[in-house]
Amino acid sequence: MNPDALAVMLERLKRGELSVAAALERLKDLPFETLPEATVDHHRALRRGFPEVIFGAGKTPAQMVEIAARIAGRQQTVLVTRVEPAGAQALTQAFPEARADPVARTVVIDRGEIPRLPGGVLVVSAGTSDLPVAAEATVTAQVLGCQVERMLDVGVAGLHRLLGGSARLRAANVIIVVAGMEGALPSVVGGLVDCPVIGVPTSVGYGASFGGVAALLGMLTSCAAGLTVVNIDNGFGAGYAAALHLRARIKPSGGNGAKIRVDAQDPEP
Repeated sequence: MNPDALAVMLERLKRGELSVAAALERLKDLPFETLPEATVDHHRALRRGFPEVIFGAGKTPAQMVEIAARIAGRQQTVLVTRVEPAGAQALTQAFPEARADPVARTVVIDRGEIPRLPGGVLVVSAGTSDLPVAAEATVTAQVLGCQVERMLDVGVAGLHRLLGGSARLRAANVIIVVAGMEGALPSVVGGLVDCPVIGVPTSVGYGASFGGVAALLGMLTSCAAGLTVVNIDNGFGAGYAAALHLRARIKPSGGNGAKIRVDAQDPEP
């Protein structure tokens, strides 16, 4: 249940339009719901501002569909990451409105309205081989309410390509930089802008890159002050962090930043 839905239900209860018994019935599974092979956290939207995200790796198509149905059934948008083709097919068959992105390996099921966050996120990738991770970051940030633009294949081997987009770099409120090999691009970007920069090392590279460890260590030892680094290939984590940065711009003191609307229709339990 999201903040809007909870506010509507409480207003109806206050006006006597909803019985205490009916309210209790709707709230009984609010903290979590236990399934045979999963425990779905229905309270996460209230705590974090967005419902639980389904990590598709290691889950069967049937498990992903069942968990997605429980989240979507409460009129909450569903994001599934690391989805293989069989899982994407099962989800799009079960939910006709689902949007699958084979490059990002994500599936999105739009149900609840996500408030648009102020400012913009720019996703920068060093090479075309980094595109799947950059795409995952893009989809994640967009689903969480960010306006996202992309600059692709602008790595340090051809620095003029990056500098040609200097105006776009300076205009961004948060920048996600995705790079493999030696992972140098986030340091370069971090030295050019005054906004948060999130580095994402990828597993792209030859033998001595050690599956992204070289890029990770390079970013962690960056001389660009304030550079934030997520784990190898973690485009989802970078997109989520970018949304949190933008949400902090509107967060009132002592609150969770959620804007409560009480004029919406009361969703079904």
